[in-house]
Amino acid sequence: MTVDRMKQLIATAALLAMALVPASALAEGLWPLEFADQIREEGGRVSFVFGANRPFPQCHASTVAETSDGGLVAAWFGGKAEKDDDVGIWASTLDGKKWSAPVIVAKLNNTPHWNPVLFRDETGEIHLFFKVGPEIPFWKTYWMHSKDGKTWSDPEELVAGDKGGRGPVKNKAIILADGAWLAPASTEHEGWNAFADRSMDHGKTWSRSENFEIDKSKLKGKGVIQPTFWESAPGKVHAMLRSTGGQIWRSDSDDSGKTWSPIYDTGLPNNNSGFDAVQLKDGRLLLVYNPVGGNWSDRTPLDLAVSKDNGKTWKTIAHLEADADLRSEFSYPAIIQTQSGDVVITYTYQRERVRCWQIPLAAL
Repeated sequence: MTVDRMKQLIATAALLAMALVPASALAEGLWPLEFADQIREEGGRVSFVFGANRPFPQCHASTVAETSDGGLVAAWFGGKAEKDDDVGIWASTLDGKKWSAPVIVAKLNNTPHWNPVLFRDETGEIHLFFKVGPEIPFWKTYWMHSKDGKTWSDPEELVAGDKGGRGPVKNKAIILADGAWLAPASTEHEGWNAFADRSMDHGKTWSRSENFEIDKSKLKGKGVIQPTFWESAPGKVHAMLRSTGGQIWRSDSDDSGKTWSPIYDTGLPNNNSGFDAVQLKDGRLLLVYNPVGGNWSDRTPLDLAVSKDNGKTWKTIAHLEADADLRSEFSYPAIIQTQSGDVVITYTYQRERVRCWQIPLAAL
């Protein structure tokens, strides 16, 4: 038996012993080293955005976008620890095969900064949204703009006077068939509530939907936050949502995100941690998530799953991470598809690094 296989068996036993990860989820899919080898064979790459010699003790909540020259830009928040006043927004760019050294791109004041979200619009311009403030229920949303992911405009409030959060809260906005930008949004004041923020003028003004309807007799805890969106057909928009109830929940819209159905349980486990999805050009959906049930549960393993029926059923492609130590953290993924068709994933690696998978379609 190889050392790698032994590690896989140990990880499987540990996760099943905790009764948090369904056996079916672990039985499916390639293990991390197998998947990484497959990706490299197809010309892809697995890397860390920066090394151990980093200018901040901790980092979290990465995001990624493609630059106009076919490179990548990644961003995250970094500092002493989440919620500390020194935390700011950092970024790095990938030109060819080398990531640039991390630089701080946003630090407005001596309060914590949170949850950067990168979004490339239809012109190729890149927008960076992020939250600022000591308390999540009252944080403000700012945004900046860049042509190349290296030089950024000055930060501006997204919605003047807002407290609580407008625009994307963790996951990327999408561009709808009618040209609207639709941002997955949520607030954490007097419960957890999610909504859609919609702009028809390239982000100059925003119109929010009502909060998604929650049946509190079915969903335990505070509620839902941090949606991820996709549009399956013109005007048909869907959301999957992080919850306090141990499962991923979902809502659907038939009018381009203006109104939404009451949320319902997808049957997928959720550990009350963020996840992300993307709709590929061929119609398939990819989901990166921790397949772990419970409220504030473990953040390992981290899986990549695929759906061919608009999110009704899912199959595990691979375990990106599967550490036998359940104190490990692999969390808050972001996923995009580039213009060339490659899939790019970033996520928090032990609160110390940001890991990036560049996956050719042939590896999927």
